[in-house]
Amino acid sequence: MDRPNTTSTDFTLVGLFDSGETSDLLFVVVSIVFLAALMANGVMVFLIHTDTQLHTPMYFLLSHLSLIDMMYISTIVPKMLVNYLQGHGTISFVGCTAQHFLYLTLVGAEFFLLGLMAYDRYVAICNPLRYPVLMSRRVCWMIIGGSWSGGALDGFLLTPITMSFPFCRSREINHFFCEAPAVLELVCADTALYQTVMYACCVLMLLIPFSVVIASYARILTTVYRMSSAEGRRKAFATCSSHMTVVTLFYGAAMYTYMLPRSYHTPAQDRVLSAFYTILTPLLNPLIYSLRNKDVSGALRRALGRVKGSHRVAGGGL
Repeated sequence: MDRPNTTSTDFTLVGLFDSGETSDLLFVVVSIVFLAALMANGVMVFLIHTDTQLHTPMYFLLSHLSLIDMMYISTIVPKMLVNYLQGHGTISFVGCTAQHFLYLTLVGAEFFLLGLMAYDRYVAICNPLRYPVLMSRRVCWMIIGGSWSGGALDGFLLTPITMSFPFCRSREINHFFCEAPAVLELVCADTALYQTVMYACCVLMLLIPFSVVIASYARILTTVYRMSSAEGRRKAFATCSSHMTVVTLFYGAAMYTYMLPRSYHTPAQDRVLSAFYTILTPLLNPLIYSLRNKDVSGALRRALGRVKGSHRVAGGGL
């Protein structure tokens, strides 16, 4: 077994761009996805906070989901792109610790927020008359606060322990960011107990919000089944379909990564799957909610109309 390295505190990230001739193309694709994700989520936040027709609990929660996605992708991708341009994947111990903490906090917050957003859909469909009371401004802020608290708790619990282990001479992380399982591969100590605890925490982080999703949609399906109007059923499914698509994509990838034993997937598979839910999902979320949502598309048309109108006024003044 290697002895802990006491002379260097930097890590080396293998990165995502290690496929030879296609690395330049992959770099361009990731850069475009990153900028598109920031733009799409930024537009969602802008529309929700400026258009009065979107001042509802569902869109209030959705705006915070977009904020989390913007911070989430910004925690990982810029460092990865800079490393590629510099020709090396070095990250300092402090930088790795910060990235690890922010990643856990933001992922945990998104897990809880997506789960609690299912409760919003349950109230809207199953208790529409009590919706203003059950989803009041105070309840919305409690959902946001609970989501951030759950994510931060995960970050504060796991990050100090993960980064306090002694690391071996080989400080090459077989990943494109400081994800816990990849970092623990470098530890010169027995981490079996800690990995079991971490696995239990991840399972709880996934299963608690996922159980809320299952319970909420079970009640929703029961209510929709009892509806006599085909139009009512269609609207109910349209209301829930976007959220269910996002939940399936995000939770499915995370469950594969954290709930399956390590022997069932390789580091290369982990990098590909992590790229999906850390890079692609923040772009897909706003697209799924906007492309299938008449309220958001209507708000976008109104915003573009206001911009055109202001340009006409400015042009007339000249």
